[in-house]
Amino acid sequence: MKAFIFDLDGVIVDTAKYHYLAWKRLAKEFDFELSELDNERLKGVSRIDSLDIILRLAGKQMDQAKKHELADKKNTWFLEYVNNMTPAEILPGSVNLLEELKTASFTIALASSSKNARTILNKIQLTDYFDVIVDGTMITHSKPHPEIFIKAARLAGVPANECLVFEDAEAGVEAAVHARMRCVGIGNPDRLHKAFIAVSDLSRLNLQKIQSLFQHADTVKS
Repeated sequence: MKAFIFDLDGVIVDTAKYHYLAWKRLAKEFDFELSELDNERLKGVSRIDSLDIILRLAGKQMDQAKKHELADKKNTWFLEYVNNMTPAEILPGSVNLLEELKTASFTIALASSSKNARTILNKIQLTDYFDVIVDGTMITHSKPHPEIFIKAARLAGVPANECLVFEDAEAGVEAAVHARMRCVGIGNPDRLHKAFIAVSDLSRLNLQKIQSLFQHADTVKS
């Protein structure tokens, strides 16, 4: 592995709860109660695609102008939460792993469908760890389309098969697989069964464990 590509929400920091609160608030405007289970379908998905999912669940139809108006309203509410974020909200193990990778001179990339990814990184003071940042403003297709990971690898100058992705969403894991990259799932292994392995959070990993795991896999494969 020469490049390590991280999703943001649910991997490095938990802004999923803020997305959920904002989407739930928006859904109530058209008399739909968004459940936590429904919200799982929105993880790793773009803003407009997320709204389309909610509208389908609610049995509602709206024109594109109205959709963009609602998506902007949701984002305003989300940013109210984000602007109060601090480094205390970084998830366990994230900083230690980023430090290890940086010290070892690996390329580190962020690939997040969020258009607010840079704002979030600045708030939690992690921007300087990343050599490449690809966010929702730079892509046309959201996960599970592999575009975001392919773009991150291209900007990093590293072949796809030499990239390792860290993802917490099913759509993100599928995107990594479609990009022909290996993927570590962060979360429930049953839900992220398409990942190479799954762990509860980044505190379960360090550089030595990652290298050992994949060297062993390559030895078995050969």
